[in-house]
Amino acid sequence: MTGRRPDWLHPAFRLIEGEDSFVWADLAALPVPSGGIVQADRPSRVLAALAAAEAAGQDLLLARGTADPEGWQPGQGFTVTLESSGTTGTPKRLRHDFTRLRGRLRGAAEDGARWLLSYDPGAFAGLQVMLTAAATGALLVAPGGGTIATLAQAARLHAVTHVSGTPSFWRAFLMALGDAELPLAAVTLGGEAADQPLLDRLAARFPHAKLRHIYASTEAGALFAVADGRAGFPAAWLDDAPDGLALRIVDGVLEVRSPRAAPGAADGEGWLSTGDLVERQGDRVLFAGRLDGLVNVGGVKVSAEAVERRLLAVDGVADAMVMAVPSPITGHLLTATIVAAPGVDEATLRVGLRAAAADLPPAARPRTLTFADRIPLSAAGKKSRKGPQ
Repeated sequence: MTGRRPDWLHPAFRLIEGEDSFVWADLAALPVPSGGIVQADRPSRVLAALAAAEAAGQDLLLARGTADPEGWQPGQGFTVTLESSGTTGTPKRLRHDFTRLRGRLRGAAEDGARWLLSYDPGAFAGLQVMLTAAATGALLVAPGGGTIATLAQAARLHAVTHVSGTPSFWRAFLMALGDAELPLAAVTLGGEAADQPLLDRLAARFPHAKLRHIYASTEAGALFAVADGRAGFPAAWLDDAPDGLALRIVDGVLEVRSPRAAPGAADGEGWLSTGDLVERQGDRVLFAGRLDGLVNVGGVKVSAEAVERRLLAVDGVADAMVMAVPSPITGHLLTATIVAAPGVDEATLRVGLRAAAADLPPAARPRTLTFADRIPLSAAGKKSRKGPQ
């Protein structure tokens, strides 16, 4: 591929991908697969394909993992089809207008800005990070390998200033960093609900960084960002939401109307059910798990994520994962895997965890507590709750 540099890619942009370095001339020289389908496993490949598809006015599918592109048909003109992660079910394909896809990018050129790519380059969140870095002329660091230790090493080596990741990523990243210093100017969370203990830890660890958590999805696009250091979002947004949005709660589930939603994702009135359970508490709306994450424990519907957040708030817990496992008696049981903070006594922590769950309904109390060194994450930076069925 050769051609004119697209207007969304700043001339100063540079990508470090593993051991390789790219500027626009290098990206323009990369071969681009025909047919509008690109395996979105490398940032360089994704950026080159986007530029080529835009120049040709052709539709583009960013295929993730081992996804089978069969059945996908290109549309008319330049659009970008993204595949959801499938963390809680079958992956979905959503076609986005490229201009709308970039509708909430707020980045401004900053001298010396260095972004770390912690997300899958084919994910909605990964694309947002790449496009932000490209538009602002930043350095984008994508070490590859996929491990948190590799990402932490690359962050130290390149003294990154901007990092965006899921809450699960951030908990593991903090442990991998240890006492190492990073000159972070921006700390961003997305992809999962941000809990207050983690927000507090990040604010204390990086006191000079701008801290915000973003709410977005492949279906709804980029919706809003919260920058006041508190979990959830202001309840006032239910009456007057920012950035052209409308928000409402229906049967405990957050619904949105967004000018950046993928075509066909919303109903006839423009409303899209996010599948996120929320609770209004005073001046705040807090996330309480996923609707499709509710499990039946002895006839009682419980949210593993809500229980998990209870355990994450216990002093000495670096990370936790609560999931459901089959039970011949109750249908399912909850189990918890705990990562203790360095130097924390396991027996003492076990007492604290039991106390934290004591006032939960019996069905919501984890029946087993297992300690581990780390919790594996998916390519999307999320915990997989798909236990044995």
